[in-house]
Amino acid sequence: MLNNVVIRKLRQDEIPILEDMLYEAIFQPDENNLIPRSVLEIPGVKAYIKDFGCQKDDYCLVADCDDEIVGAVWVRIISGNPKGYGYIDDETPEFAISLYKEYRNRGLGTHLMSAMIKYLRENSYTQTSLNVKKENYAVKLYRKMGFEIIDQDNEDYLMLLKFN
Repeated sequence: MLNNVVIRKLRQDEIPILEDMLYEAIFQPDENNLIPRSVLEIPGVKAYIKDFGCQKDDYCLVADCDDEIVGAVWVRIISGNPKGYGYIDDETPEFAISLYKEYRNRGLGTHLMSAMIKYLRENSYTQTSLNVKKENYAVKLYRKMGFEIIDQDNEDYLMLLKFN
């Protein structure tokens, strides 16, 4: 991990960075044929950041490197219409995590996830979920962090982490 990185709570004035973080969270299997940013306008995708901070379960931590946000992990319960891709129930916050490409594979994702899991446990949540593309290398990280596959379709895993 980088020495000059601080994990801290997202400030209100930084909420707009979640648009970039959400785009970075989208699995891009072909770097030469990137999914257009307009994907963020799809209601099911936009639900991960729309009006973030307005729901009681919205919480975000960021990786701050030399006063620049380089990654984020956030949770929220997306129970409206559409529901989140990792929706379990109205009590289970759903994970989203991303890092800018140049900060990946340095342990920051593990550090961010650990900090968020600690926060959720300390705030009496009993579990958390996420949805991930089967071919995404992050599946290994999620399994390492204790997430288990509870459902799947042709492309995605629905994963759940229960707190003991």
